[in-house]
Amino acid sequence: MTPFSTLIAGITQHGEAFDATITPDWQQGRTTYGGLTAALCVEAALRAVPDLPPLRSAQFAFVGPASGAVRIAPKILRRGKSTVFVAVDLLGESGLATHATLVFAAARASAYSHENLPAPASPPPEDCPPFFGDYPGPDFAHHFDYRRAGGQSPRSNATTPEYQLWLRHRDATLGASMPALIALADAPPPAAMAMFAALAPISTMTWSMDLFDVPPEPGAPWRLMTCRAEKIGHGYSTQEMIIWTEAGAPLMVARQNIATFV
Repeated sequence: MTPFSTLIAGITQHGEAFDATITPDWQQGRTTYGGLTAALCVEAALRAVPDLPPLRSAQFAFVGPASGAVRIAPKILRRGKSTVFVAVDLLGESGLATHATLVFAAARASAYSHENLPAPASPPPEDCPPFFGDYPGPDFAHHFDYRRAGGQSPRSNATTPEYQLWLRHRDATLGASMPALIALADAPPPAAMAMFAALAPISTMTWSMDLFDVPPEPGAPWRLMTCRAEKIGHGYSTQEMIIWTEAGAPLMVARQNIATFV
């Protein structure tokens, strides 16, 4: 397998665009795992635009399949005093695969502060069983460690489509970064799959997220995640996703729209 850090290190710049090679172990069916293509878009923007403030918000549209050699083309849409909007297109041999709109914004002094994203109570990762049970998961899933901390499991024929799990990269040399977090955040299957009795195809269409500071941590830190399907029907599912550090600090609030072929 090609570790995430090796794949990122292999990105090369050609003019204003970047080239990367995605190996088969990062596949999800006939295309690349969406969390990886999203992370590649963010990494390309960070390399292309100097002195970017932190990433605060991102939207990804997974337009078509991609695998093997891909080209990533970032473009500044607007740069203001504290905010930078960047568009990124990731292209494969069949054309556009992923389109991203990224918002980078510097911190500003504020008279107000509020937070209402408490992490749910969870046993420590080492006390939690494997998330997938006896199912090995898709090819890309071997890059991550998953532990079920509550809620349901995929393919459990459940009536409540919700997950609560610990997850981390298996690449122990990685360290904490925004691209690493985004690559991890899409790793669980859609919460709708908790209702499935057997495997069935799915495809994420759009993914939007609001992001908070990623604390510097060595190695591959555990992240706690909840994922809850809100509406399932007519071949589609919407879901909410939240990620915290092991200490309970919020890192991401996200939403996805997913096509379900069952």
